[in-house]
Amino acid sequence: MLTLTPAIRAHIEAHAVEAYPHEACGVIVGRADGSAREGVSAHRTGNLNVERAHDRFTLDPKDYMRIDRQAREQGLDIIGIYHSHPDHPAQPSETDRQQAWEGYSYVIVSVNAGKVADFLSFELRGEQFAPEEVRC
Repeated sequence: MLTLTPAIRAHIEAHAVEAYPHEACGVIVGRADGSAREGVSAHRTGNLNVERAHDRFTLDPKDYMRIDRQAREQGLDIIGIYHSHPDHPAQPSETDRQQAWEGYSYVIVSVNAGKVADFLSFELRGEQFAPEEVRC
């Protein structure tokens, strides 16, 4: 289960809408206890995939490392990764699965015609994604 504040959800949704028609991406910082994760903040990262920004994302590793370092200084961890699917369902793609790691929440925001349609989260279990409950 992933618990987010309404402000974190609003931040992620706003980023997804602003990036439309390209994919937005970022990380969620917080605490994890087994399969329960609690978000404390969300941070935008650059999408380095400029050739296919409409349907792919590549987190900027410099952003990831900076945010990870800041989180650890506060006794927190990166617990999740978010990205948007412009004009596409909020379901993980095969590319998403190939780039995923176990132990993280993967939030996908579907943005259709510039408006948020769905906000879902998944976690990788073995080789497959499983839906994850989101509480805001």
